[in-house]
Amino acid sequence: MPAAPAAAPPLPPACEGGGVTLEDLVRLRRARDAMDRDYAEPLDVPALARIALMSPGHFSRSFRAAFGETPYGYLLTRRIERAKALLRRGDLTVTEVCHAVGCTSLGSFSSRFTELVGESPSAYRARGHEAAAVVPPCYAKIYSRPVRNGEAKAGRRP
Repeated sequence: MPAAPAAAPPLPPACEGGGVTLEDLVRLRRARDAMDRDYAEPLDVPALARIALMSPGHFSRSFRAAFGETPYGYLLTRRIERAKALLRRGDLTVTEVCHAVGCTSLGSFSSRFTELVGESPSAYRARGHEAAAVVPPCYAKIYSRPVRNGEAKAGRRP
């Protein structure tokens, strides 16, 4: 007897109710993968929408429905995650890190970093990170993911 096919992974909640089709989800993941890979490149919603073969408006609405955040918010989170890693190394200035992750404005980068992380890039860079060196990178990425909506200001992270 042939084995039963493996169960498909569950769809994101937005897809179950018919808000985002499976075909759209495949295209949205292609754009999300591009953001993960090319975070330092100048990416905007129209360019990402072209990758997903969608109009910019449909792309933005569908991305938010499927992943729970805007495309810009997702891209900025990737950039801040990478900036945190570069700042932990300590061999680059904050300005160099800002440009290395694809941000063009040091002021906007610093304010967004502070909002998501809870401290300025300079303070984050100056702080000791030796304890994190013994944590496997896969766990460090989960723990150090930037938070949204003022959660860092509320003191939910150490």
